[in-house]
Amino acid sequence: MVSRTRGSGRRRPRSGDVELNPVFVRPGETRSVPRDRLPAGESLPETAFQIVHDEAMLDGNARLNLATFVGTWMDDHASRLYLEAADKNMVDKDEYPATAAVEDRCWRMLADLWHAPDPHHAMGTSTIGSSEACMLAGLALKRRWQQARRDAGKPVGTPNLVMSSAVQVCWEKFCNYFEVEPRYVPISEEHRVLDGHDLSTYVDEDTIGVVAILGVTYTGMYEPVTEIAAALDRIQASTGLDVPIHVDGASGAMVAPFVQPDLVWDFQVERVASINTSGHKYGLVYPGLGWVVWRDEEALPESLVFRVSYLGGDMPTLALNFSRPGSQVLLQYYMFLRLGRAGYEAVQNASSDVARFLAEGVGKLPAFELWNDGSDIPVFAWRLKPGHTENWNLYHLSDRLRTRGWLVPAYPMPDDLTDVTVQRVVVRSGLSQDLAASFLADLEEEVAYLDALTGPMPTEGQRTGFIH
Repeated sequence: MVSRTRGSGRRRPRSGDVELNPVFVRPGETRSVPRDRLPAGESLPETAFQIVHDEAMLDGNARLNLATFVGTWMDDHASRLYLEAADKNMVDKDEYPATAAVEDRCWRMLADLWHAPDPHHAMGTSTIGSSEACMLAGLALKRRWQQARRDAGKPVGTPNLVMSSAVQVCWEKFCNYFEVEPRYVPISEEHRVLDGHDLSTYVDEDTIGVVAILGVTYTGMYEPVTEIAAALDRIQASTGLDVPIHVDGASGAMVAPFVQPDLVWDFQVERVASINTSGHKYGLVYPGLGWVVWRDEEALPESLVFRVSYLGGDMPTLALNFSRPGSQVLLQYYMFLRLGRAGYEAVQNASSDVARFLAEGVGKLPAFELWNDGSDIPVFAWRLKPGHTENWNLYHLSDRLRTRGWLVPAYPMPDDLTDVTVQRVVVRSGLSQDLAASFLADLEEEVAYLDALTGPMPTEGQRTGFIH
């Protein structure tokens, strides 16, 4: 397993081996294990734990990750509940009827939060995340369109879905996997989100729906659902086409009800057929949870629903995935009970305050120009001010911030704006005002360092940061 270096008593691990530190190797155990194949023998649990622990230690500090939307902190009670429920399989509704009932309560709470006309006649489910939720919502739009076409005696071979060029990659996957033509409406300096402008050139009789994003992942900005709906109303008046909207509220659907309670974006808009969100984003749960809710039973085609026996009765179920842990669903219920409306308002408004504080601080630096100010979801982006410098770019700044532990991505904007590079900060529960102030101080120091350069930094090998 190991070899000795000639002329010394030191051992050198063979290529592909993990050398074990003698401090935690127990008597009788090997000094290294293969990296990419099963070891021949066993290890004590203490040793295996230490190896995995030390490997994971090389990751960045999750609390300082300003790139991800996914939750990185929950309280100790939630962590205890997580462990207690880790062995429950969400799909086994007969074996775990209490967890199944909790799932049902959670999506009905969301239906009520999002102003479903009758939450008791809405339909919904939990998912692994928003990506699965979007797939199910997209499939429902496609099946409804197909059935309407068949009923009218028309062909069903060329469905399309209209969305912004800034959609999350899951929508690209949906169109690829389920054979739907994606029609991207490009964003621009004048139209920074999908806002209904020029929508009539993209919508036709084969359009299964329009996706409106409540919190674009590139920048955090809301797409105005009411304006998109108004544009579709005009299209229906002139063509007779009745096109539904799906709201991708991966982040904003758990922010807007508490931070912008007067904003109309949800089932109050009659064209909105379905809404998804991520429980593991601003739902404040650890990774692995999404939700999708349909306005009513008519919005969810029966062909997507499977029936299982539940407490002697009948329970609908739908999912792309099969086995998955039930713990995240219980954690969501815990958070709903723990915080309630008042608690979610406090947490989300605190994150919003931090985002605006950071955006104001970044906007004051001469090097930058804000793309948005964090007034929608607690996310904002900025770009280098044109003409500020030729010696460095935002990728260099991202690398400099990483040396201080901060993960702040730099990346190009989507089609028609690919010449614009931005950096983005996501503020989540756990990023306090003090941590935010520390970030601003580090940012200012790194910008000062870069501005003091007397020549250009190398640009070879620069990579786009984490966007989604």
